[in-house]
Amino acid sequence: MATPSIAMTPSAVKAGKVYSVLPSDGIGDFDFTRASTATRINSKGLIETVATGVPRLDYSNGDCPSLLLENQSTNLVTYSENFSDYSWVKNGSSITSNSVISPDGTQNASTLIGSTVNSRHQIRKGFLNSVDASFSLFVKAKELKYLQIASANTGNQYVNFDVESGIIGTAGISFSSAKIENYGNGWYRVSVVSLNQYNSYIISLVSGLNVGWLESWVMPNNTDGLYIWGAQLEENSYATSYIPTLTGTTQTRSAETCGGVGDASSINSEEGVLYAEISALANTGTYRSISLSDGTNTNRVNLTYSNSNNRLTGFINSNGDNADFNFTQNPITDFIKCAFKYKQNECALWVNGVEIASTVSQNTFNINTLTELSFTSGSSSSIFEGNTKDLRVYNTALDDATLAELTTP
Repeated sequence: MATPSIAMTPSAVKAGKVYSVLPSDGIGDFDFTRASTATRINSKGLIETVATGVPRLDYSNGDCPSLLLENQSTNLVTYSENFSDYSWVKNGSSITSNSVISPDGTQNASTLIGSTVNSRHQIRKGFLNSVDASFSLFVKAKELKYLQIASANTGNQYVNFDVESGIIGTAGISFSSAKIENYGNGWYRVSVVSLNQYNSYIISLVSGLNVGWLESWVMPNNTDGLYIWGAQLEENSYATSYIPTLTGTTQTRSAETCGGVGDASSINSEEGVLYAEISALANTGTYRSISLSDGTNTNRVNLTYSNSNNRLTGFINSNGDNADFNFTQNPITDFIKCAFKYKQNECALWVNGVEIASTVSQNTFNINTLTELSFTSGSSSSIFEGNTKDLRVYNTALDDATLAELTTP
């Protein structure tokens, strides 16, 4: 699939085939906003910058791109790619700049090299706050393959990584959600979440996967090291897409909104199906919705990542008469195919080929009630944050066999 199928589908299913109208045909175009640049993974697997106001079709999930929508976030690390800058304090280590091709396809990644002194072999940057924060870094093995990310706040804030095999080792109890993600060409992105407080972040060469916080050790020479690039600190409960800071200032990626498509003539208010192939960015405990609505929360059909752990909810509210169906998904970051069927007394949620729940006692909507498809709950709240490979609206309440086929992975 060359582009994600994000479209209105005014036609019903005919002979088992879906007739979608893609945005390129002039119907189904969304109103999209983002008041800053942002990065994505392009079709070549490289990180690239997308201009202000341009939607991101991201290829991090394979050959089929997805529309990536994220919240606002700020990279608090200045000089995120220049580890030679004096603001990165060195201890038992040195930096060689522009050593190798980085994940953005240019030769701007650095080598972090240790020494033969019996000491910690690290670089660090000073920060301080009493909130949750995520720290992430792109790393590639060279002679060395073990790396520790730590905070100076407590000896329980550290995680060890093997950046040759993509393995997470010992982790302190005050760090959570450690991840290591393969970005190709030997590069991994490692990330950790510091709970409630942080005090400096430290990138440390270590001797193994199971060492403790800020190990001191003797390296065999003064030349061995590994490659690093793209450091990022966010006051956020998970790491978002990379935000470069190439000068001495922090940088902010603005929140994205997407919606405002459709009208009463293109959406059947009395019956239909809202279908999506989506994944969440993280288990954030917040509402993140896609909806058919009248522009309010009074009349709407939602597919929502809810505030409960790892939960997708199908929800209908018809002027106060409502029903919701819940599906537990773990991990919530995996793609699913889901469909919410609405028709008088025939509402149901389907996920990955299975009917999760249904009801025979639910009102739907009067004619011409639903007027738009949006990445919100209906009003401007519960803005969707996630990846969308496919989004469709059917003007017929599809039968069970078709819904099973449509949602089967």
